[in-house]
Amino acid sequence: MQIMGYKPLEQDYRFWLVVNPATWLIPTLVAVLVVALAVHVYAFSLPDQGWSAPAPEAVEAVAAEEAAPAE
Repeated sequence: MQIMGYKPLEQDYRFWLVVNPATWLIPTLVAVLVVALAVHVYAFSLPDQGWSAPAPEAVEAVAAEEAAPAE
């Protein structure tokens, strides 16, 4: 296979000479972990998100609205 004078099957090894997985795999995975943790921290810091339960007054108000007859 040849694309515009480039033979990827014969010349793609050059990429791995620069981006050596033995050197860059762990730092890349650590960077992905840091980004994932940052996204989760931000998402859980948004209002009405995360693990916190609603206040008891809000739960009682919703229960009272559901128990009221529909008009």
